[in-house]
Amino acid sequence: MKTTTSSAVYSLSYRDGKAYMMAALFIVGNIALPQLCHLVPQGGLVWLPIYFFTLVAAYKFGLTAGLLTAVASPLVNSALFGMPAPAVLPIILIKSVLLAVAASFMASKARGVALWAVTSAVVAYQAVGMLAEWGMTGSLSAALQDIRLGWPGILVQVFVGYAVMKLSLRNK
Repeated sequence: MKTTTSSAVYSLSYRDGKAYMMAALFIVGNIALPQLCHLVPQGGLVWLPIYFFTLVAAYKFGLTAGLLTAVASPLVNSALFGMPAPAVLPIILIKSVLLAVAASFMASKARGVALWAVTSAVVAYQAVGMLAEWGMTGSLSAALQDIRLGWPGILVQVFVGYAVMKLSLRNK
């Protein structure tokens, strides 16, 4: 069943074929964007591209599309291209799932596309993901890498993600 707010934020269920169709499109985006970013030295570490379309999928289309995108994107990328490397795949998956949960939750609270909600979702997944990574690796330095190196990617997630979602509302 699909529910909609006045701001065209959807909550698609696992029974809704549109959830799988949208997730497939976002998974393709999460495959293509990292490939482009990896053309630049440390592009993945700086731009954090594997998370961008997960944010948009979960925020715009709900937890189902977000989780499908969050789990499939890193697994497919790793299987096809070896990136993310198998050693870091568990933390990438954890952060991706955290992002999907946070983005869909914040979208439901905002009842539309709001900069504060997008920012909150990104801050939440980064904060909890950082703690998870620190706990898994025992390395605070590794846990802080997304902040230390990936701050441009975090800003892109917030501001470009917000802009993409706002623009998609105008095209309805």
